[in-house]
Amino acid sequence: MARDLPSADLVAAVENARRGFRHVDTWIFDLDNTLYPASCNLFAEVDRRMSEYIARTIGVPKEHARHLQKAYYRQFGTTLSGLMKVHKLPPGPFLDYVHDIDLSVLPELPELRAAIAKLPGRRLIFTNGSRRHAENVAQRVGLLDLFEDICDITALGYVPKPQRDAFDSMIKQHGVAAERSAMFEDMPQNLVAASDLGMTTVLVHSDYIDHPAQLKIRDWRALPAHIHYLTRDLTGFLEAEIVSVPA
Repeated sequence: MARDLPSADLVAAVENARRGFRHVDTWIFDLDNTLYPASCNLFAEVDRRMSEYIARTIGVPKEHARHLQKAYYRQFGTTLSGLMKVHKLPPGPFLDYVHDIDLSVLPELPELRAAIAKLPGRRLIFTNGSRRHAENVAQRVGLLDLFEDICDITALGYVPKPQRDAFDSMIKQHGVAAERSAMFEDMPQNLVAASDLGMTTVLVHSDYIDHPAQLKIRDWRALPAHIHYLTRDLTGFLEAEIVSVPA
């Protein structure tokens, strides 16, 4: 099981399945629970506010709102997609409400900053959240100026990861060559399309569980084909696997 895999900073796929990083010139990072440690529990506040918004807007008890929130997340990729499709709710007020959170729990991350700053080439944030949220979070942890741009859910036309169309849109908008890219993400299902497109994929794993796909990690005996590397420490991984490796 995944918890029985070696407890080093990273767990990599079988040697001949690795795509490596020497060819990579574009570095694509998810935001929540990827560019900051899930242990700070910031996303739990976003999660709570989603339920509040659904309960208030649709007029259902909080328990039912919570059920709808998670059901839509599993079915449509994001809760927002379900609210738009099923209830015809506009996305703007939802995004504004759920991302109106206290960021004081986020630490500055100078070691991660140093590691990302050494990555050769372009750097992008690719998130199912809003640009404003991504900017606020990345600024708080001291990373914002390292990124060329942010591809958020609005830029994607509200088509979220893990859908292939979201990746195709991001690639087209930013002129990304997938086969020369690496993607870092905390949700394993969001790396399927990335791998299919030719990206080197890294799962940033934690004990935070918000989706059935994360629960399945416990039963892994080896990494699935669409995940080339797994790490619990993004900073350590970048330093060990990329930054310190001779060109």
